Amino acid sequence: MSESVIHVSPEVQDAVRENRPVVALESTIFTHGLPRPRNLDVALEAEADLRAQGVTPATIGVFNGVPTVGLSTEQITILSNTDNIDKASLRDLPVVRALGKHGGTTVAATAFLAHHAGVRVFSTGGLGGVHHGAAESFDESADMTTLAQIPILVISAGVKSILDIPATLERFETLNIPVIGYGTTRYPGFYITDSGFTIGYSVDTPEEAAAIVNARDELGLPQSVLLANPVAADKQLPPEQLDDILARAWAEAEKQGISGNASTPFLLDFIQKDTKGVSLDVNVEVYRGNVALGGLVATALTR
Repeated sequence: MSESVIHVSPEVQDAVRENRPVVALESTIFTHGLPRPRNLDVALEAEADLRAQGVTPATIGVFNGVPTVGLSTEQITILSNTDNIDKASLRDLPVVRALGKHGGTTVAATAFLAHHAGVRVFSTGGLGGVHHGAAESFDESADMTTLAQIPILVISAGVKSILDIPATLERFETLNIPVIGYGTTRYPGFYITDSGFTIGYSVDTPEEAAAIVNARDELGLPQSVLLANPVAADKQLPPEQLDDILARAWAEAEKQGISGNASTPFLLDFIQKDTKGVSLDVNVEVYRGNVALGGLVATALTR
């Protein structure tokens, strides 16, 4: 694949070549996940925080049809302020490329582009997974099947609370994707520290997480390692409050006949409005924590 197809910034190329720590960051958090102007503030803050750790940020997106690993500040600013920007998963990359469009890259597309550039660590907020009712609708995120084929470390705060978490964990098992808790064997639920479900393994240090990544690579295995990093308990949404909100959100979605792809944005918007924006604050806290941990693990991987 030529450099003209996927652009990797010179800064990212140099850091990868010189074995300096690099962390990939997705763009959908600022193209689709947060309102303006907070979206741009969060995107630039994440980059600044990594640089303060001595880590090179590699924010990934599609700019004028060019998949880019290491967007410039100007490009991030433009994407943050573009209306009706495409949400580009892996299946969409050839389309936005051919049509010369801007795109915010999802977990699946970001992981693919990061791995292409030699970046080993990717910090995000929440992963996609199995949706409720998937036994009938087959509604599952492409994140899962993509991560089964891309050897990268993905740090998240679990999957979004609106998803079918036990079914998602079963799918990860089927796809041979290891799920490791950071300091816990309780799987986080994005807005909450503990989703109520357990996972089999945990690590307590960035060095232990890095050792698992290195062992995966030594074995020649193709899948991602998922590091589940819960939001701090004092920063989470109260779990009982979230349960109540979700029950009412699902009821309203059913009342309005909302299903399929429209469900996720509707439910997340419902949660945001019902919590008067507190869920957005939790979202940002989740992301900050995952970016910081990503920097520590990326640094450990260079030792």
